[in-house]
Amino acid sequence: MTTAILSALPEEQGGLMHALQQPEQLQHAGRVFWRGHLHGQPVVLALSGIGKVAAATTAAALAERFGVARMVFTGVAGGVGKGVQVGDVVVAQDYLQHDFDASPIFPRWEVPGYGRARMDCDAALNALLLEAARAYLADAGAHFFADLPNAARAPQVHHGLMASGDRFVSTAQESSALRAALLASDHDVLAVEMEGAAVAQVCRDYGLPFAAVRTISDRADDSAHVDFAHFVQNVASRYADHIVQRFVQMLPK
Repeated sequence: MTTAILSALPEEQGGLMHALQQPEQLQHAGRVFWRGHLHGQPVVLALSGIGKVAAATTAAALAERFGVARMVFTGVAGGVGKGVQVGDVVVAQDYLQHDFDASPIFPRWEVPGYGRARMDCDAALNALLLEAARAYLADAGAHFFADLPNAARAPQVHHGLMASGDRFVSTAQESSALRAALLASDHDVLAVEMEGAAVAQVCRDYGLPFAAVRTISDRADDSAHVDFAHFVQNVASRYADHIVQRFVQMLPK
């Protein structure tokens, strides 16, 4: 029962590769994969690259070439939901492609052939990720205020809709317009990123459980490009390392 752990960027996987036991490097479909064990669990680590097509290619390779039993995406995202702040953690309940529009043939955001706009994540994996994230934030305590000097409160864990698109949302105007458009169709989005919805769709096609945990690196506004770079380099790797390792330890043997 091999678990695939994906990220777009190396920093988003933290020290997972260094913690990998009996590591074996393989190359396939233009990607580098690392196979080994974490806490006694067989895993494959993969960097998907940025964007939905790159992520879908990586996910399909993991299903076809490596025969993984489940996939988990870890990384960062821009917060757009009310009360979602930098340093918070979002575990995806489901996913939507915010840049997908086949209207008027299909309703906006609906993916043709699926009869829906939103792709569900696996409830059992979600429960484990939520438990792992909450435990880590509780343990980290006051350290977060050193990492996030402008934080008004300790980081929190959220569970809900995430949206993916082939665009780095980086202005307050765009973020506000996107949230308003989605909310008008009862899509109360918490965060935006660039890969998860594609992996969710691939996993649905292959019948594989999928889950994702994202740390909020910025508010998808005019300072997003500055906050993102700083956060990924200095904070995100630690989040990924601790939360994902806790998650792996909780998986059934």
